[in-house]
Amino acid sequence: MNCLAKVALCPVTVLTAVLALGVTANAGSVSPTPADVDSIKLATDIFKQLVEINTTDSVGSTTVAAEAMAKRLRHAGFPAKDVVVLGPDPRKGNMVARLRGTGAHKPVLLIGHLDVVEAKRSDWTTDPFQFIEKDGYYYGRGTQDMKDGDAIMMATLIRMKQESFKPDRDIILALTADEEGGAFNGVDWLVRKHRDLVDAEFVLNHDGASVLVENGKLLAFEVDAAEKVYADYQLSCLNRGGHSSMPTTDNAIYHLADALGRLEHYTFPFELNVVTRAQLAGLAQTYPADKAALVKAVLKEPPDQEAIDKLSTDDSILNSTMRTTCVATRLAAGHANNALPQTATANVNCRIFPGHSREEIRTELARIVSDPKVTVSYVRTDGSISPTAPEEQQPAPVALSEDMIKPLREVAARFWPGTPVMPDMLIGASDSRYTNAVGMPSYGVAGIAIDVNDIRAHGKDERLPVQSFDTGVQFYYRFLKTLTSGK
Repeated sequence: MNCLAKVALCPVTVLTAVLALGVTANAGSVSPTPADVDSIKLATDIFKQLVEINTTDSVGSTTVAAEAMAKRLRHAGFPAKDVVVLGPDPRKGNMVARLRGTGAHKPVLLIGHLDVVEAKRSDWTTDPFQFIEKDGYYYGRGTQDMKDGDAIMMATLIRMKQESFKPDRDIILALTADEEGGAFNGVDWLVRKHRDLVDAEFVLNHDGASVLVENGKLLAFEVDAAEKVYADYQLSCLNRGGHSSMPTTDNAIYHLADALGRLEHYTFPFELNVVTRAQLAGLAQTYPADKAALVKAVLKEPPDQEAIDKLSTDDSILNSTMRTTCVATRLAAGHANNALPQTATANVNCRIFPGHSREEIRTELARIVSDPKVTVSYVRTDGSISPTAPEEQQPAPVALSEDMIKPLREVAARFWPGTPVMPDMLIGASDSRYTNAVGMPSYGVAGIAIDVNDIRAHGKDERLPVQSFDTGVQFYYRFLKTLTSGK
């Protein structure tokens, strides 16, 4: 039965899923077959190629990467009509490819972004745009976010094509631009301008890790079933300035610094929804007894405030899971060393808990700042400044349908036996927000194991364990094949 596009999320649905998926019976590990070895080699070669193509917004080009991937697919036997590169800007190309199936069911869309966050060579130990294997890790910008996933999805489709596999539905792969920023988000553009190319019953987004590890211990296989809302705000203070020899407390920088200090010490209210409640219930099964007790206390009605405070202080990921968070990320002020500043601005980045609009949070930031000389504005996706923010709210979280979760549970149990599979809320943001918004339920599924203490996405010396990548290649092929085999 295929009802992914129609199911509605309710507390019973998700909590039942968590309990049913719980701890799977041990099934042993998966030994790579000769075909797996070939696929891993191909995926690694693609991975290297992608990392070494600069796809940053400032000077890079996703078009170059998209064309390189299209060339590989055509060489593997995909018809030219089923592999296209298109986009609204010469540097912001997107690749869309289709593996034809029987048509028994509507297509599944796989999405992954080609662009990466900026990286300065001077900040890194290695060259961020050189793919380097060292000490059991692959280093390079995009190794965690998310050229690993792009390479895995590419290798999976090529392997299926070479095996003449006929899925029960078309499998569409979209590798896109500007998920990390920029004015030409590829998924948004495709669903608005070329819906026929990407229309699907549901979406699998490889942007993430899935396999949660802490200090070498497997905790859970997480499926992104909801996500926070991304928003940037500008705090600004204007002043007439003057000569620096005549300082005054009415200084734009001082006003801004005080405002940021109030934001630093403010904590947004604790919240749970059906996804995060199920997520915490699942994590409580995997944590040490003392931490599990705190999580269970948070899940009580009413929740235990001391437990909330303890978890919020000790675990930044859980803190972000339980509330909206806002943090200053950029500062600019002044126009000369010997002049009082006429302008001081800060960018504040917020990850908004579902159920709140961007305008609601803008208003809340203004209340927190509590200074008439500091203006809180909204930063649009194109970088322009607006006095107000959008009022619309994120669509309701989507359900974990049995059609998708059953094959996932089966395959995950082979690779990570005894590890619970559970829904989670992505504390960042992904391109799933665009596909969910147009009625295509979207799930974050990757199968990459990353230790929570070594998350380097967007940061210095980004890296990925070689073993995690190799296992991810094997897992994703089996999962996607099981999902689309019509059994």
